[in-house]
Amino acid sequence: MYVLIEILGKQYKAEEGSVLKVDKIDKESGETLEFDSVLMVRDGETTKIGSPYVKGAKVSATLEDQVKGDKIVIFKFKRRKGYRRKQGHRQEYSLIKVNKITA
Repeated sequence: MYVLIEILGKQYKAEEGSVLKVDKIDKESGETLEFDSVLMVRDGETTKIGSPYVKGAKVSATLEDQVKGDKIVIFKFKRRKGYRRKQGHRQEYSLIKVNKITA
């Protein structure tokens, strides 16, 4: 059984026991999260598609950790003008573990 859920405006495929890397959620590690914005439920041979969400479907997850992604370097350069700009960025993510899917 797997579901497609919407978390902070993005869609993720989730199965029980899977760990998802989503945009940062401002909660403490170990807290339980409930998501009721389930877009689709696939259970063996049956599929339920919501419009926009499946009624009565929920996903229970636990916030595992807050991590940072790889560094991205932004470099601007114009030749023969003495113009160079270097900027870096590291995106913050949350790791959530899917505990239970109820559909």
